[in-house]
Amino acid sequence: MVKDLIIKNRSYRGYDESYTFTREQMENYVDGARLCASSVNIQPLKFFMAWQKDDVDKLQSRVKWARQLPQMTLPHPGMCPTGFIVICQDKNISDNLNRFMKDIGIVAQSMLLMAAEEGLGGCMIGNFGAQDVKDALELPDNLQPMLVVALGKPAETIVLTDVGEDGNTAYYRDENDVHYVPKRSLEDILIN
Repeated sequence: MVKDLIIKNRSYRGYDESYTFTREQMENYVDGARLCASSVNIQPLKFFMAWQKDDVDKLQSRVKWARQLPQMTLPHPGMCPTGFIVICQDKNISDNLNRFMKDIGIVAQSMLLMAAEEGLGGCMIGNFGAQDVKDALELPDNLQPMLVVALGKPAETIVLTDVGEDGNTAYYRDENDVHYVPKRSLEDILIN
């Protein structure tokens, strides 16, 4: 069942904008993140939840999507996520911004798996200006935005494929806007 959720959990870049989140849903994702493992149990991460349109719009205008498809505007107009969670590090707890990168990945993946279990999806976004996001959300000086997690009801098709003989792992879209994600084979990644 967990492997099924992992397969279902893709980096979605198209959403049904009629779907809306509640504060309770967003708090549930953060509560799941709160319970995750943390390096030396320091727990320096804090979370900004955006489910109301004003905050969602602020974040959507400040993140960049699908760097490997520069010829496309993604999400397409009318297909933006309807929620975001900004994972921040509290520099009052630890000012070492590199030490807790694995913690950020753990909590982001956990929240996305929780969303996938509900038939929802999301995308981890690292392509944003941290100071711009911080200013737009009026975050205090001690909170450093580290990763933005988009959330919503997926409205696109994503297909996993095998990496070809050329070794190219770049994702791509076909003429029907189906998103393809090449994955290396198990044999190619095993060391022994």
